Amino acid sequence: MAGQIIKRGEDTWLVRIFMGRDAKGRRSYFNKTIRGTKKDAQKWLTAALRDKDLGVFVEPATMSLDEYLNKWLESVAKHRVRERTFEGYEWLLEKYARPTLGGKRLCDVQAINIQSLYNNLSEKKKLSAKTVRLVHQVLSSALGQAVKWKLIVQNPCTLCELPRRQKKEMPCLTAEQVKSFLEKAKSDRWYAAFLMAVETGMRPEEYLGLSWTDIDFERGCVTVKRALVWRKKGGGWKFDEPKTPKSRRSIPLGAAALAALKQHKREQAEHILKLGATYQKYDLVFASELGTPLHWHNFRNHHFKKIVESAELPTTFRLYDLRHTCATLLLMAGENPKIVSERLGHASVVLTLDTYSHVLPNMQQSATEKLEKLLHGTQAR
Repeated sequence: MAGQIIKRGEDTWLVRIFMGRDAKGRRSYFNKTIRGTKKDAQKWLTAALRDKDLGVFVEPATMSLDEYLNKWLESVAKHRVRERTFEGYEWLLEKYARPTLGGKRLCDVQAINIQSLYNNLSEKKKLSAKTVRLVHQVLSSALGQAVKWKLIVQNPCTLCELPRRQKKEMPCLTAEQVKSFLEKAKSDRWYAAFLMAVETGMRPEEYLGLSWTDIDFERGCVTVKRALVWRKKGGGWKFDEPKTPKSRRSIPLGAAALAALKQHKREQAEHILKLGATYQKYDLVFASELGTPLHWHNFRNHHFKKIVESAELPTTFRLYDLRHTCATLLLMAGENPKIVSERLGHASVVLTLDTYSHVLPNMQQSATEKLEKLLHGTQAR
């Protein structure tokens, strides 16, 4: 018999479905307790047998969501994404998903539970739409795999509504503020790093991972080949591939940046000579006193923030915003977005235009004035 209904008590029924035989030839059954009338039990059994015949019946997984996420992270995510992305997945799940849903059985996690989580993160935790969407992205990927493994019938994340994307204007300095920042930075040992950050638009992990072989003084350019990655939980550091394939790029350097780098190299050579064998030769452009990579936290807290304060700039201005400043100033000066995109190492010019859409109105006004002058010999009003 493919299925049977057994009375277990007042309005309680045990529904059994024959699932076949295991490797040792023993019969295997799926049991489900139904509360209600016998008609309710029969209705559930009929639907389950139909799904079984169609090959879509899934025996509910008894493992908890926490247990499943551990399995997914270790056997799938770890081999699919880069190490720093994987650490981000772990952190997002640990911080936001596991506390609320982790104790539930995987088969019991429903769309309404996940929707409640998203709403709570948005309304009570006051997280940005971007962060909530990141949590959704990771959780949905994990539960999507559970569907493929036939642990659940449907991915409940696909039934949830996400907070609307928020357009955020990228913080940046004005040209005058940049001049003030760089003037104050001249007294800091990492002046060359800050100047390069503003001029090239490189990410902190890119310029902190540069070696001297990446600087071509004859051609006057820097080549991005790798990124410095600091592992979480005291895992040390390593060099990794840049963020995207297009992040591998060569960027021309101005005369001021080249001069600052040459001066920095001379000072570093003198320091190495004094330290002798104690200095660890990683050939880093920007290295600690002992030659090891700089941790960007220390670089930011002990150097960048002091310069920001000294230049009387907004305290909310972040180290990464030097990159945004480079892009915004170039776009406002009328530089081709494609060129700006290549300098930043963006995956596409679409990403550049989307990220810096707040600059477009000024660019459109400039375009109108140029066209007006070309066609009519006058300036637009």
